Amino acid sequence: MANKLAGEFLFFKTQPKNIRTLLITNMLYGMILPIIEIFVGAYIMRNTGNSTYVVIFQLFMYIGVVSTSILNGALLKVFKVNWLYSFGIVLSAIALMVMMFVHSIGIVQLGFAGFAIGASTGFFWTNRYLLALTATNDKNRNYFFGLESFFFSLWSIVIPLMVGAFLGTIDGKVLFGYAINFNMGYQIITVIVFVIAICACLVLAKGDFVNPVQKKFIYFKYHVLWQKFLALASLKGMVQGFLVTAPAILVMRLVGNEGSLGLIQGIGGGATAIIVYVLGRIAKPEHRMKIFGFGLFVFFIGTLVNGIMFSAIGVIIFVLCKVLFQPLHDLAYFPTMMKTIDTVSGIEKRNEYAYILSHEVGLFIGRASGMILYISLAYFASEIFALKYALIIVAGLQLISLPLAKHIIKEIDTKYKG
Repeated sequence: MANKLAGEFLFFKTQPKNIRTLLITNMLYGMILPIIEIFVGAYIMRNTGNSTYVVIFQLFMYIGVVSTSILNGALLKVFKVNWLYSFGIVLSAIALMVMMFVHSIGIVQLGFAGFAIGASTGFFWTNRYLLALTATNDKNRNYFFGLESFFFSLWSIVIPLMVGAFLGTIDGKVLFGYAINFNMGYQIITVIVFVIAICACLVLAKGDFVNPVQKKFIYFKYHVLWQKFLALASLKGMVQGFLVTAPAILVMRLVGNEGSLGLIQGIGGGATAIIVYVLGRIAKPEHRMKIFGFGLFVFFIGTLVNGIMFSAIGVIIFVLCKVLFQPLHDLAYFPTMMKTIDTVSGIEKRNEYAYILSHEVGLFIGRASGMILYISLAYFASEIFALKYALIIVAGLQLISLPLAKHIIKEIDTKYKG
């Protein structure tokens, strides 16, 4: 076993410097993601008791993502891409801290907090896409995203367990003469998040990254191949919003507290982390659609079980399916996205960031549609109805992604190859 691990580490060291730098940076930032994705929703639920508030927060967050994606494109003309990437990492930690230290939570406060965290993740994700696009090629992207997903899956186990255990044990304790409650526990966590963010930025500074040569990045007309991929991005965005909000809402409603949330995430994450790393290591580009399809099927089954049972057991099964689906989906989706950008940017002779920006717009359309669907079902039917059936509707629509993705890859390999 030790020899196997040593061999994998040696293989990692053979990768180009920028890939290694980017992977270590993302490994550190991966510790922060579960806090943003899981416990922010739980924090809002604990302080408001209203799942619609969680959805509103997410909607403003996604507006922030798109807004700063446009700003980021303009800033790339002046600042280095890794500086902007670092800024996004630090800003996400600061925005999280500000939110946790606010004493009252209403729709206005949630809107500002959501936009601020969205702004930070906008800087993070768009520059992450750009750096990964330029640092990798189609042959090593499975390995890159497999290893990245391995760490994201690993932290999705460890961090929720640690945070859940910390919040569960610290409540009511006395520290330095102060009685600690859940909200103060969240505040302590955000300080730790800020330290991790600084460490990630220090690592990223060691990379040799370059900005796009062409400066124009806003276009309104694209090649038909990219238009098809934007449809795929919208489908991904529709389910992506629910992956952030649904687990926290369902667990807090039907299972228990943050400790339960961390435990459930941890149960399924261990096996998933290993599976994703192995697939990333051995899978070839032609295997991506099989991985993609399996992930979609698992997620759809999980939503069906949740909708039919709508109980603690149903939620546990859904979250386990979600934990397996997300990294498998990303392992196939992101290399396909970058292969499409490589192809279309070559055809249209445009800045790669133009496609990253339009991709964020495509994601936002899907995310907003999903959020509006949930709010509409909760308003016109009931919150319980929305929790049961919104996920099933979104997962069913998501199944369209498989034939669409297969068509895009086939078109690239036959019509535009070489």
